[in-house]
Amino acid sequence: MTALSVGAPPSVPIRRGRRRSTPFLLALVGTAYLCVFFVIPLVSGLIVSLMSGNPDDGYTFTWNFGIYSSLFVDPQVPYLTFLLRSLWYGFAATLVTIIVGYPVAYFIAFRVSPRWKNPLLMLVFVSFLVSFIIRTDMWAFVLASQGPVVTFLQGIGIAGKDFHILGTGGAVVFGDAYNDLAFMVLPIYAALERIDPRLGEAANDLYAGKFRAFWHTTLPLSRSGIFAGVLLVFIDCVGDPVNSALLGGTNTYTIGQAIQDAYSGNQQYNVAAALSTVLMVVLGIILFIYARVSGTDDLEDLV
Repeated sequence: MTALSVGAPPSVPIRRGRRRSTPFLLALVGTAYLCVFFVIPLVSGLIVSLMSGNPDDGYTFTWNFGIYSSLFVDPQVPYLTFLLRSLWYGFAATLVTIIVGYPVAYFIAFRVSPRWKNPLLMLVFVSFLVSFIIRTDMWAFVLASQGPVVTFLQGIGIAGKDFHILGTGGAVVFGDAYNDLAFMVLPIYAALERIDPRLGEAANDLYAGKFRAFWHTTLPLSRSGIFAGVLLVFIDCVGDPVNSALLGGTNTYTIGQAIQDAYSGNQQYNVAAALSTVLMVVLGIILFIYARVSGTDDLEDLV
């Protein structure tokens, strides 16, 4: 008995030491992940953007900062126009996903019995069972001049013979919104699920109408979900080259296509890296301003 009682206490601090080291190990794993998959590629891209040369003779590191200024003064390739167009498409698609996605998330959160919530959420994401490119290519067929949508509109007299959807900015925005709608629905639904339904009932007891109760209680409390959805949708839409390539035309060329063509088509690796860096900086500034305007509480809720 004496030997057991003497030998037991040392195991207690060992267990405490292991518990204290667990957060450190978890943080170490997360830091290593960020370094390998974010910091190293980011630094590599910055280094490549400062190189000079061509695909035939090769590239050398020369601290070529002039490439950044040349991107926006080149009269032959209006990169600034491509960037502004991409930002506009991203903004429009994000707005569409909010208008469509919020009612869907609200309906699932408050108007559906618990047994049907998971099946409906699965329906929101069922399109992801098919490849992103295949989905977009199928919409190119549907929106084509001889496709069912245009044919139907012409048949009922709404559209003329020269009417077309494919190859326009509207088709690109539609494709962006369609492919990213689920990324807006899920965060908003998660935020709405945390809201106590009794808050709306209390507002009604205080003689607030349904719209006023929603505007002053539900909408502000779901702001963190909207913020998260905007981050996911806007970032993805601005840099996406697929929708503009398959659903757009010559007048819908975006910065994502410019980066893809510079890297894969022309093998201008320094130009592609510089465009990617500029895009990241611009998106970072826009999202920082949006975060400050929305309030830091939204950022804390996401964490």
